[in-house]
Amino acid sequence: MTMHFSPSVASPIVESHSRLDAYVADRQFDRPTLIIDLDRVATQYCALKAGLGRADIHYAVKANPAREIIARLVDLGAHFDAASRAEIALCLQEGAEPSEVSFGNTIKRASDIAWAYDQGIRLFAADAAQELDKIAANAPGASVYIRLIVEHSQADWPLSRKFGCDRAMALTLLDYAKALGLQPVGFSFHVGSQTRQAAMWAPILDVFAQIWADARAAGHDLSLLNIGGGFPAFYGEEIEAPTAYAASVIAMVEARFPHLRKIMAEPGRGMVAEAGLIVSEVLLVSRKSADDLHRWVYLDIGRFSGLAETEGEAIRYQLQTARDADPMGPCVVAGPTCDSADVLYEKRPVGLPMTLQPGDRVLIRNTGAYTSTYSSVCFNGFPPLDVVVI
Repeated sequence: MTMHFSPSVASPIVESHSRLDAYVADRQFDRPTLIIDLDRVATQYCALKAGLGRADIHYAVKANPAREIIARLVDLGAHFDAASRAEIALCLQEGAEPSEVSFGNTIKRASDIAWAYDQGIRLFAADAAQELDKIAANAPGASVYIRLIVEHSQADWPLSRKFGCDRAMALTLLDYAKALGLQPVGFSFHVGSQTRQAAMWAPILDVFAQIWADARAAGHDLSLLNIGGGFPAFYGEEIEAPTAYAASVIAMVEARFPHLRKIMAEPGRGMVAEAGLIVSEVLLVSRKSADDLHRWVYLDIGRFSGLAETEGEAIRYQLQTARDADPMGPCVVAGPTCDSADVLYEKRPVGLPMTLQPGDRVLIRNTGAYTSTYSSVCFNGFPPLDVVVI
């Protein structure tokens, strides 16, 4: 039976849904399945590249490492930010040149650094002296950039203090890298995932522009700035169009960083999120008491099978059903596992049809990023999220 869906939130990318909707309309799925529209990925890459101009796009492979995505981006001329040996291998297997791949994780196994160096990788990230020791010992003469910590992110999902270092340490690490025979070429940072407005970058860039100036005054001929990710996807709240957003960011960078010869950007979510659609199913609709104001809707997918980014309700996916024209009511949405933490949305209940029944299909929009990679553990015996690329 063909199902017709009407979005409950106005979206600037409604037209991009048509290919995904057409694919799922007459197909049955026996497990939660992520459908990726490869053409949408290409469109988003071109839109971001148009705004980023001379900046090299290093796609953050961790966002979605589907082999087909990597191959298409190689064809489009993308570069890649890899977090592991496996991601580097994937990019090289799909035709990326070693010079187009950076080892961007600041926490690396020494043997993986050596392996990457043997493959021709020459650009590595670090934020600690011991990491520089490992790079110097296993990738002699390599180029390194020092990751700076972002203290005051305005992103929907600010990154933790796990990554980066402060100004004083960054300057010390530049000196230390040079003493080790490495080539300290610049800095990197990440403004935080889902930074919805380009203007939110300004105060962070102001801080790092001063650190850049301090480093050059100390005698370091810096040439590279890696501005990381943060490029947003649409989850129901207004965001700027990708080309305009990227152009605004680059204009701010160019105005603040003189002598900048190379710019890297690492979009992940902003590249692939809107290209994905998850097909899921309602398993149960219940109430906890006769006077409970909220229904509990249990889906066949949860935090342990692809929707990990609902942690803290940071990412609020759009849910659509064939019954969305019916009266709506507030629901707590949860996953299927025997774990009390497997609750997706409770602090801010989700409006879903009062007529919703077990067996009803639920489409989860804009789920192309950080879903398939978070679903690989088979927790409780539930299989990993299936992935189909069209």
